[in-house]
Amino acid sequence: MLIDSHCHLNYKGLVEDQAAVLARARARGVTGMLNISTREREWLEIIATAEREPDVWASVGIHPHEADEHPDVDAAKLIAAAAHPKVVGIGETGLDYFYDHSDRAQQRRSFRAHIAAARETGLPLIVHTREAEADTAEIIADEMGKGAFPALIHCFTASHGFAQEMLKLGLYISIAGIVTFKNARKLQETVATLPGDRMLIETDAPFLAPVPHRGKPGEPAFVADTAAFIANLRGEELDELTERTANNFLTLFSKARA
Repeated sequence: MLIDSHCHLNYKGLVEDQAAVLARARARGVTGMLNISTREREWLEIIATAEREPDVWASVGIHPHEADEHPDVDAAKLIAAAAHPKVVGIGETGLDYFYDHSDRAQQRRSFRAHIAAARETGLPLIVHTREAEADTAEIIADEMGKGAFPALIHCFTASHGFAQEMLKLGLYISIAGIVTFKNARKLQETVATLPGDRMLIETDAPFLAPVPHRGKPGEPAFVADTAAFIANLRGEELDELTERTANNFLTLFSKARA
């Protein structure tokens, strides 16, 4: 098994030729893809793709960039949308202080609403964090104190210390193609030491195409290249790593097993 735990199949760069994108992924051995939403207006289209494709699942959520535009998306609205059988996760959500496209206080309110939805539904929270380690860790720890919820940090690029904090709180960590970049030495050092039973692999397609596809739109097929790089980095057999990360995905996103 080989699962792309985070991609955007309905984004420009993939949606125009989605059938071919999916065919190329399957030809590389990809057996499942989680299609992530970032705005409410995307939810129906993303769910429709998952309904049409047996190896595609969907999430519902509001990206921190979009928090200002979605003040009415609360936990109740997320919970209702997540009732669909192919919706297996809540997000992506979180904090992005690098671009600050939305007010930081509103990002934090939206993040907590998503956490409440994840706690209520039992579906994993898909967390985006950039230049916001301290606030992300504080909110997750505070909310865990109110009641545990499943979660992962997607496209992990943060510090080793932040990784350890998240692991202690029970989160999983998902690694994207950035790990293959020459300037990603610190990330590579962290990935080499992650516990094997808490790691997932993703593309974040159409973004962040890994080596040897830099400069091209990313696509789910490229998760195979990232997996091969990580297996070599960790000194593991590729088949074992892909099987384990796929099983980790299905453990975390247990609704996807249905």
